[in-house]
Amino acid sequence: MGLFDRFRGSRPRTRRPSGDLARTGSTRVRASERADEEHLNAWVAERTGVEGFVEPRTAVSDVTLLLVAHDGEWTRRRVPSVAWAHQFCNHHRVPSYDAAVVGIPQRMRDFNRRKKRDGLL
Repeated sequence: MGLFDRFRGSRPRTRRPSGDLARTGSTRVRASERADEEHLNAWVAERTGVEGFVEPRTAVSDVTLLLVAHDGEWTRRRVPSVAWAHQFCNHHRVPSYDAAVVGIPQRMRDFNRRKKRDGLL
């Protein structure tokens, strides 16, 4: 028996519900879904000059793939793994980078600034 065991209540331990939520640290995030993959497939097919930026898992989100088009338009979705994201980009002949190493492209920030200025973001 530990020093503080006698002060703990005798609450029965309950099992956490399993679902499509992944456990990361002290938070729960939604895992990637088929709809995420479908969105990425459609998005990359409809745009030109797309590059992929693989964002690592953090305390609040799982691995994500950020796709940025030539004009700075972008989309971000959860993906199953870093390897999956790079394979997705290779399959679509899209260059892929580790966002933690190279950062986010300036054209994306410029796109967001234009949209914000025009009241669309």
